Amino acid sequence: MNQLTTKEEEIMTWFWQKGALFVKDLLEYYDEPRPHFNTLSTIVRGLEEKGFLAHHAYGKTYQYYPAISAEEYSKRTLKGVVSKYFNNSYLGVVSSLIQEEDISLDELRELISRVEQNAKKK
Repeated sequence: MNQLTTKEEEIMTWFWQKGALFVKDLLEYYDEPRPHFNTLSTIVRGLEEKGFLAHHAYGKTYQYYPAISAEEYSKRTLKGVVSKYFNNSYLGVVSSLIQEEDISLDELRELISRVEQNAKKK
């Protein structure tokens, strides 16, 4: 599945928060100056083509809804980053965080504890 652009992710966030929406509903969530209806409509149709949205037809009007959850997208995105930048090594990710001091010793202990708890559940 493709990655989302910044604008696509912004629009998907509205769908993930609000559920099914018509394109005209999206306009209400933007401050002035609002994007043009046709611009949003084009992006929404692109999101559907990419598999992120699906729709219900009401005559000639479509109500769009998320085809994947935010959690599913987040997991796929993380896996893509780990694959692309860390050669599929989650150890490499954690090592990088430690080296950059973006993760503290306490956070690392918490992570180890969570991994151990998940292992016990399985």
